[in-house]
Amino acid sequence: MANTNPSQLLPSELIDRCIGSKIWVIMKGDKELVGTLRGFDVYVNMVLEDVTEYEITAEGRRITKLDQILLNGNNIAIVSKSYL
Repeated sequence: MANTNPSQLLPSELIDRCIGSKIWVIMKGDKELVGTLRGFDVYVNMVLEDVTEYEITAEGRRITKLDQILLNGNNIAIVSKSYL
């Protein structure tokens, strides 16, 4: 019987379960992204599709829509399944 307790999974296994799902990524700095996870590698570089990027600027919050983006894993602070 497969172990399905999320607390006993490796982080990469949790991310792998999110492929095809909408996720919320908080980057180091002032950017957050919500999009569909298409893939990732051992460095947690991620490919997202149908992305909405939220950025905090001096003028306020800027929202940008993107078809696809490649995120550098070194700049990712938090990853969560999106419930938006």
